[in-house]
Amino acid sequence: MYQPRIYRNWVGARDLITYRVIVEESDCLISTRTPLENKARRAIVKYREILKKYIATHPLFLTSLEPIKVETDAPDIIKAMAAAGELANVGPMAAVAGAIALFAGKELCNFSPEVIIENGGDIYLASQKTRLAGIFAGNSPFTGKIGLEIEGKDTPLGISTSSGTVGHSLSFGKADAVVIVADNAIISDAVATAIGNLVLSVSDIPAALEQAQKLPGVRGAVIIKDEEIGVWGKIKLIRTEV
Repeated sequence: MYQPRIYRNWVGARDLITYRVIVEESDCLISTRTPLENKARRAIVKYREILKKYIATHPLFLTSLEPIKVETDAPDIIKAMAAAGELANVGPMAAVAGAIALFAGKELCNFSPEVIIENGGDIYLASQKTRLAGIFAGNSPFTGKIGLEIEGKDTPLGISTSSGTVGHSLSFGKADAVVIVADNAIISDAVATAIGNLVLSVSDIPAALEQAQKLPGVRGAVIIKDEEIGVWGKIKLIRTEV
C-alpha cells in the first residue's frame, strides 16, 4: 500500500530540477541541474537487475538478517552491500535502498555537478552548496522543527533515517528517528538500521550513540525518541520550520 512521503518536501533543492522515478519497489525523488529522468531510470533498472540476478542464485543474500560473505568477483553493488552489512552487523539487504541511491547517483554525477537522490529515507547527496535536510520523526515534537545543515564541501555523502515508529522498513527498535550521516549512502543505510535496533527507550540513546562512534565511515548520528534527542559527531543541527 502506498504511503504518502510527506518528508520529501524537506530536502532543500529548490534551485534544482526535481522529479520522481519509480521502478518496482524503488521509489526515488531525484534532484539534478538538468532533467535526467531517463538516465536515472536506466541506472536504477540496471542496478536492480544486477541485484535480482545475484539473488536468484544466492537467495540467502535476500533473507539473511546477519552479515554474509560474498565472492570476490561479485558485482560491485553486491560487495558494497555485504561490506556495509558486516560493518554494521546486519544483513546486506539492510543497505539496499542506500545502494540504489549511491550507484545511480554516481552515474548521474557524470551529467550533473549536483545530484540528490532520496530512496525510502536514504539519501545520496552531491552538492556544490549548503543544503538543508529536514528530520522527520513521526509524532515526536522535533518533527519539522530541526534539520541537518550539510556543506557542499563535505559531499558526496549519505544520509539515512531508520524508525521503529514510522514507515514499513524492518526495525527491531522503537526510536522515532535514527539519522546517520556517513561517507556514503550504503554505510549510512546499514548503520541506521543497526543503531535503530538498539533504541527501545530513551535510556538507550547514550549507548546507541556510543556504538555509532565505533563504526568506520560514520560521520555523525542523531537519535530521537519521544521528547529526547541525542547527537554525536560532525552534525550541524539548525532550527527550521517546514
